[in-house]
Amino acid sequence: MSATVPGPAKDMTAAVALGRRRMRVNTIVKVCCVTATAIGLILLASILFTLLVRGVGGLSLTVFTTSTLPPGSNGGLLNAIVGTLIQTVLGAAIGTPIGLMVGTYLAEYARDSALGNTVRFVSDILLSAPSILIGLFVYQLVVSPFGGFSGIAGCLALALIVIPIVVRTTEDMLTLIPSTLREAVIGLGAPKWKMIVLVCYRVARQGILTGILLAVARISGETAPLLFTSLGNLNWSLNLSKPMASLPVTIYQYAGSAFQDWVQLAWTGALLITAAVLAVNIAVRALLRGGK
Repeated sequence: MSATVPGPAKDMTAAVALGRRRMRVNTIVKVCCVTATAIGLILLASILFTLLVRGVGGLSLTVFTTSTLPPGSNGGLLNAIVGTLIQTVLGAAIGTPIGLMVGTYLAEYARDSALGNTVRFVSDILLSAPSILIGLFVYQLVVSPFGGFSGIAGCLALALIVIPIVVRTTEDMLTLIPSTLREAVIGLGAPKWKMIVLVCYRVARQGILTGILLAVARISGETAPLLFTSLGNLNWSLNLSKPMASLPVTIYQYAGSAFQDWVQLAWTGALLITAAVLAVNIAVRALLRGGK
């Protein structure tokens, strides 16, 4: 007669085998995650290292005090820097309130309604749309009818990019807030708008602000929409009704140039954009931590 393994011993053996299999799978997944993280960090570090090596050599006072000039004239990026600041700030100022209100509407008033689902669907499509299509849309809506490129058109194009990003992050952050918190505030007699502004926004402010920063980081480096709207300007100009310079467009024009000084300015401009976005992120997060 063959020996049989008792029931408890058999169950124990199966449990040990299952535990070992799970440990192997866990180790494999952990190694894959660590490897993917290392690859991402290496690629990011290589990009930043290249920007530093190629861009720092062109940093000088002239870059910040002189506008773009013809090749060999020791020009700078003043007009492009100021143009980028103006268009980025105005684009974010126009798009952020709209995105915040739409995200609030979707999360607080139309979570499961047909209109809310439609708005959410359109916002998701706009979020994934190529930025060049947004530039073409604004070109047909603003540039072509009014007969010329302008800084206003550039601001509107950037605002359209900001809106869906802020909508998505605002809705997600407000949805994560427990409904019991809302019920407690309403139970104290506060109106719904006050509950949203004074409680929900305060709880979700870090996530909402992160979405705004992501939007600002994206539009600060956008080139395609500005080529169809503000176009660019080699001269100093603060007139929003006329073509306006910007760092992304200047980098695009200079990077493919045959002139070494323009190529160097392109690398320097790319470094400035990266440093500015990093500085804004660090400053805002520091302020948030200090406000706790």
